[in-house]
Amino acid sequence: MPLAKKKDDQLPLLNLPQRERKKEHAKALHPLTTAQQLGSIVKSARDIMRKDKGLNGDLDRLPMLTWIMFLKFLDDMERIREEEAVLGGKKFRPAIEPPYRWRDWAAKDTGITGDELIAFVNNDEAVRPDGTRGLGLFAYLRGLHGANGGDRRDVIATVFKGTINRMINGYLLRDVVNKVNSIHFTSSEEIHTLGHLYESMLKEMRDAAGDSGEFYTPRPVIRFMVEVIDPRLGETILDPACGTGGFLVEAYTHLEKQCKTVQDRLILQTRSLFGGEAKSLPYLLAQMNLLLHGLESPQIDPGNSLRFPLKEIGDKDRVDIILTNPPFGGEEERGIRSNFPEDKQTSETALLFLQLIMRKLRRQPKPGRAGMVVPNGTLFGDGVCAKIKEELLTQFNLHTIVRLPNGVFAPYTSIPTNLLFFDRSGPTKEVWYYEQPSPEGRKQYTKTQPLQYEEFEPCLAWWKKREENERAWKVPAVDILKNSCNLDIKNPSGKQDFEHLPPEQLADDILKKEQRIIQLTVEIKAILSEKV
Repeated sequence: MPLAKKKDDQLPLLNLPQRERKKEHAKALHPLTTAQQLGSIVKSARDIMRKDKGLNGDLDRLPMLTWIMFLKFLDDMERIREEEAVLGGKKFRPAIEPPYRWRDWAAKDTGITGDELIAFVNNDEAVRPDGTRGLGLFAYLRGLHGANGGDRRDVIATVFKGTINRMINGYLLRDVVNKVNSIHFTSSEEIHTLGHLYESMLKEMRDAAGDSGEFYTPRPVIRFMVEVIDPRLGETILDPACGTGGFLVEAYTHLEKQCKTVQDRLILQTRSLFGGEAKSLPYLLAQMNLLLHGLESPQIDPGNSLRFPLKEIGDKDRVDIILTNPPFGGEEERGIRSNFPEDKQTSETALLFLQLIMRKLRRQPKPGRAGMVVPNGTLFGDGVCAKIKEELLTQFNLHTIVRLPNGVFAPYTSIPTNLLFFDRSGPTKEVWYYEQPSPEGRKQYTKTQPLQYEEFEPCLAWWKKREENERAWKVPAVDILKNSCNLDIKNPSGKQDFEHLPPEQLADDILKKEQRIIQLTVEIKAILSEKV
């Protein structure tokens, strides 16, 4: 039975009977591509791109391949939507009109190529595939507007406002387009396989990005955080700094297992997952990542999540769950800082996101909960940082801090990191700490020997029991509040490993000891002077 349309036929694709018939029809027309064949297609496309002088490394090649796949994916989805509309006796308005659809300019191996293709893609005005003059491809896509705002046309426009075609050889571009054309996005099996392949490419991009790779969080960390937060179908999940969409993809996978009915899938597709990403490249990558994993209308805000005054965020803006790894070490402009309370304004991005998360968590009927990655400095910071932590401890339940070993994010950053888990069930009574151990027999993680999800298994087992042991300890909140809200509390059963401490922490420890020595010296001199 056809469901009510959403915003001009932008209804997510559900497992309706007619879609199943369409799938079988698609399989008959296009035999399934194996994982090996898909890998070969993508590798061939990347090899072709290496010949183009306009591209420099994977940081250029992956975005190119992404926008090309994005347009092929959209056209395949539009074909299915059109058939569903016809079967349901509905009118259909495509998101992309002729002659800009993939089928109009890209689907034929012998279609436009060379300088003609580059001009059609890049120029504001060009000769189109049907021989008429009009807007170029990117100019057209950037000008799309949804009927009511927030539908697929708006997503396409936002994606291409931040996208540039860097290929300069139109014949090579045609070769890449022909390769991508052999991927069949009408097959859920093929999309699933390509999703895994795409994740591996994102990891490669992180490896190539160096300092630019801040939008990638190791998958084992993401999976662990989603597992312990345990989102339930019907809850709203937000990542306000979603990068390439890792947390949202994992949350989608977690929720998909709970879907039993068409209505469940409708809830998952339209009312469950939300993100924010201000940078154009990760925004594009996140859209494709989520599309490939099955979220057919990703709801990602392309603006800075910190741009709204904190006091204006009300109940209608709150969510049940927030999972995120916000950028840290960066600085926000004065206009952004002014959105926060005067006594809690700071340029440190991580602290601004912490305040945003606290504000965005739902109070009732069920208290909202959050998991976030923070740098070590957040734990021991004073001044404004201490005020923010005081609010966290007195108005939220900061129940768990997982202390990650050095090198989890290496070699891209050596800053020690922690996972904070809190909710709105009331003030904190005690904080549980769990120290995730360093890799067995190794000093630290490396790019070739990264953290594995299985290493979190002892922590997952402990999570349900909450007993003190050599890795876990608890501290009363009142003690932390008395100590200037310092959350940087060491494992009482652990040994100080000076060799592997980061230089900043070593310097900080030396300074604290020097200050303590000076204080003791002053006290001793005072006692001696009294005796004299």
